[in-house]
Amino acid sequence: MNLPNSLTVARIFLVPLLVVVLLTNRGTWWPFGFNKEVLGALIFGIASLTDWADGYLARRRKQVTGFGEWMDPLADKLLVTAALISLVQLGLAPAWMVAVILGREFAITVLRSYAYSKNLTLPASPLGKVKLVAQVVAILGLILGQGEWRIVLLIGQMALWVSTITALVSAVDYYRRVTSALSRA
Repeated sequence: MNLPNSLTVARIFLVPLLVVVLLTNRGTWWPFGFNKEVLGALIFGIASLTDWADGYLARRRKQVTGFGEWMDPLADKLLVTAALISLVQLGLAPAWMVAVILGREFAITVLRSYAYSKNLTLPASPLGKVKLVAQVVAILGLILGQGEWRIVLLIGQMALWVSTITALVSAVDYYRRVTSALSRA
């Protein structure tokens, strides 16, 4: 297994750890000495960085594999889904917003699979990249904003709105691109 694929698999293994840290009621995690918000943000931040690093390294080292192309989006979805559902459980994210974001992810996965079955490949749109950045900022802001850093919580809440709106707009754009490509095929 090459380094990019190893980073993808590592991201998947960080998902349950993130959930345990976020949903366990302990103020401080021994032996680390971090409170759960900082530790949760650290785990999520490292996992998010592996998302960037695995793609960068795969392209740079010419180690793009079918396994990586298949597992990377899955690892991303697992990480974001686990984090957002944990934030709903903690009362830090509205369930309806998380349902919109996760519903979009499911719909786009189905649409992408259907397009692939018709021999169409569609690259990620710039809107999808904006959505991803907004999700990362939202999740980090909501996790860290639980403590004394209220401004960070506000940033997280605003980023969640951006993520929700961008999820809806990018879903419509993706559907439009798929139907347009299918009509030309």
